[in-house]
Amino acid sequence: MPKSKVRKKPDYSSNPASRTPVKVKAGPSPAWYVAIMLGFMLAGLVWLIVYYLAAESIEWINNLGAWNFAIGFGLMVIGLVMTMRWR
Repeated sequence: MPKSKVRKKPDYSSNPASRTPVKVKAGPSPAWYVAIMLGFMLAGLVWLIVYYLAAESIEWINNLGAWNFAIGFGLMVIGLVMTMRWR
């Protein structure tokens, strides 16, 4: 029986010397960034708490109805997205 040919597999690994270095802006985030990030998260939490506890007393919040959830969670999501750039 004839012997099958051995195929050489292509080398898919890249040469590390051929990569170009990328400069990364390093350093801690400023204090105002952290304050704003935490402020958004707390504002969303406070919005939802106020909606649950005092919606009947505050007419314009009560008129928003289910949009209060979108506002509260939206504020918290903005704060959460800001954590991705926090150093």
